[in-house]
Amino acid sequence: MLTLEVLRGKIDSIDTKLVKLLNERTRQALEIGKLKQKNGKGIYVPAREKAVFARVVSSNKGPLSDKSLRAIYREIMSAALSLEKKLKVAYLGPPSTFSHQAARSRFGGSVDYLSCETISDVFDSVEKETADYGVVPVENSTEGAVTFTLDRLAETSLKICAELYLPISNSLLARVPRERIKKLYSHPQVLGQCRQWLQREMSGVEIIPVASTARAAELAAHEKNAGALSSQLAAEIYGLDTLESDVQDLSGNTTRFLVIGHDQNTPSGDDKTSLLFAVQHRAGALYGALESFKKFGLNMTKIESRPSRSKRWEYYFFVDVSGHAEDVRVKKAMADISRHCAMITVLGSYPVAAGK
Repeated sequence: MLTLEVLRGKIDSIDTKLVKLLNERTRQALEIGKLKQKNGKGIYVPAREKAVFARVVSSNKGPLSDKSLRAIYREIMSAALSLEKKLKVAYLGPPSTFSHQAARSRFGGSVDYLSCETISDVFDSVEKETADYGVVPVENSTEGAVTFTLDRLAETSLKICAELYLPISNSLLARVPRERIKKLYSHPQVLGQCRQWLQREMSGVEIIPVASTARAAELAAHEKNAGALSSQLAAEIYGLDTLESDVQDLSGNTTRFLVIGHDQNTPSGDDKTSLLFAVQHRAGALYGALESFKKFGLNMTKIESRPSRSKRWEYYFFVDVSGHAEDVRVKKAMADISRHCAMITVLGSYPVAAGK
């Protein structure tokens, strides 16, 4: 019969082996990092990361869930990345924002993070190389596109390196009972996601948009009779009570984030390409450009238009298509599209993320 002491002894023995194996894995990762730096390649490789997760999950026989196993390997890879280079990741801050949570879900807890006041500041930090990568929101399943991000993508030379999807859960936070709340702070996107709930539950309360959900929580923590729509993490950081959870109007509310950096990705076998183009001023130019995707069998998963900030009544189009920019079909489609365009550029090719 196995006793508690015997079972704990077995765990201790396994832990000793795990530590040895983890260090050996890290040593191999560091050797790979040296080769990548020698060849001028970035140390963060989303295609390889996706392959590791897929291989680990495919070999999982339980009792650990696939989600738990991915979380464990996220931290293992984060620790290795931090040893290869002191990696710094910029995000829309302050700490506890959904952008911060998205960044940590992608890069883990071992790298350094840089909190930025605006989305434009995230781009600036990466462009000026005070950060290696940036994480920015680009669209929400309820509220649609984040136009600040689209406008900066049209101006920057940075590339989209990866995408991720983060389920968004908004909570009503405060240090006072609900009936005493006179002012309610949150980010404009969150206010839009909770519009019906606000009309129904917060009638007569002054609704004040601020730069981030974390800033909203910070204000609610220091102002009298104030509340915030923010995250559970913000409640913990700023010492607020959760008066109600999941107040967003639609279930399944999800935000898509992009990782931006200087590196071009190699194909992973399951990729997406983001394009930016402007069509010529002639009848049917946009129709001709979009027809090229169908002509070469490319699935167009997103299209957004934004006004040019340099010429009145001219527009840029942001399009996501299946495939990598190095794929033959994508190359042919781009050559065909260019006949209808005044300009066209690849914003990035990157592995398709789970959670769409």
